[in-house]
Amino acid sequence: QVQLVESGGGMVQAGGSLRLSCVASGRTFSSAAMAWFRQSPGKEREFVAAISGSGGITQYADSVKGRFTISRINAKNTVYLLMNNLKPEDTDVYYCAARFGVIITTAAGFGVWGQGTQVTVSS
Repeated sequence: QVQLVESGGGMVQAGGSLRLSCVASGRTFSSAAMAWFRQSPGKEREFVAAISGSGGITQYADSVKGRFTISRINAKNTVYLLMNNLKPEDTDVYYCAARFGVIITTAAGFGVWGQGTQVTVSS
């Protein structure tokens, strides 16, 4: 069983950068596709980025393409989300998620979630 703990959220001005980290417990981390989602109160969880177990395949939401980069270091059981050129509309709680299979973009397909980390971007 994999457990996830996110960190790295905070408050930043528009145009700034943040790097989120998600540390996973469990020996099967390298077999898990990982993803970042975000959610605002009253809204559905929104796909941000995903990465395959090997790190060779990545996928991004159109809204973050060119600004965000997902990566992973399996030896450290960690996945990262580097967020550049942040905009006020990026303000959300960001969640790390894991699944054992191919990468997908729907939240319902991920069975393991972290507790979330708040990102706030001021204009």
